[in-house]
Amino acid sequence: MFKNLYRCLSLVVLSLALIAPAVQAQTVKLAVTDLVGLEELQREFGAFRDTLSKASGYDIEFLPVTNRTAAVEALRFKQVDFVLTGPAEYVVMQNRADAKVVVGFSRPDYFAVIVTLAESGVSSVSDLVGKRVAMGSVGSTSRHLGPIQVLADGGISPMDDLELVHTKVPILWESLKKGDAAAVGMNHTEFRRLRQQEMEKGGLQPGAFRVIARGRDLPNDLLMAGSHVDQEVIDRMRDAFVNHSDDLINAIVNGGGTDVDKYTGMRFISNIKDSDYNYVRSMYSTIGFPEYSDFVGD
Repeated sequence: MFKNLYRCLSLVVLSLALIAPAVQAQTVKLAVTDLVGLEELQREFGAFRDTLSKASGYDIEFLPVTNRTAAVEALRFKQVDFVLTGPAEYVVMQNRADAKVVVGFSRPDYFAVIVTLAESGVSSVSDLVGKRVAMGSVGSTSRHLGPIQVLADGGISPMDDLELVHTKVPILWESLKKGDAAAVGMNHTEFRRLRQQEMEKGGLQPGAFRVIARGRDLPNDLLMAGSHVDQEVIDRMRDAFVNHSDDLINAIVNGGGTDVDKYTGMRFISNIKDSDYNYVRSMYSTIGFPEYSDFVGD
């Protein structure tokens, strides 16, 4: 009798030992540099996090960060494992935290444009010298650094030749329509969205606006891993993006709010080269930060 009881107990213990590892998923922490606060993270990327957790087998927790500097410091001090961030943030993170690339988030039509009113008489970048040009938040890849580089590539010195102002995108759009700014710099996706909204609300028609310069396509957004994260964990996360690509894209595009609209039509890219971001490094040089060791605007 006791032999049978002992045998049963042994089987129970063995069964529990086999089951335990399967139910105790490793926890990893994820931050997104564009969003502040847990509520925003949940709204925009909650579905993506849940889908990635299922695909990777890891229990993924959000870590809200107040700004880009906080994100890179969290990576350095091992408070966060993965960060979803943009091209301008990547070059600083690579410099300061030796972060590793997991996968790229390729965004269609991701480039900066300089927009004027068609009847303004401004038809080239050189026509803007001495005039006011409005842009988005300082440090943004496509709302600040990208437009600045477009202007520099057009043959002027934007930091010296222009009166630059920074404001929120809806405000700079109104400033263009009212003539308070001779031109505005933003990304192409935002320009198309604002132009469409303008027409639908009975305002100016698309022909009232003119793009006088555009930049080259910007590099991909990136999911970065801290230098402390084991390569095995990184490889497993990367495999999740390869094997469950469609599910993860659907979770981003259809499972979030308005902030993730920029990813509509996206693909995941695995062959990322550091040299792809030299164009962004040139933007930092243009605004007078050639070391790209700090985030401007934080």
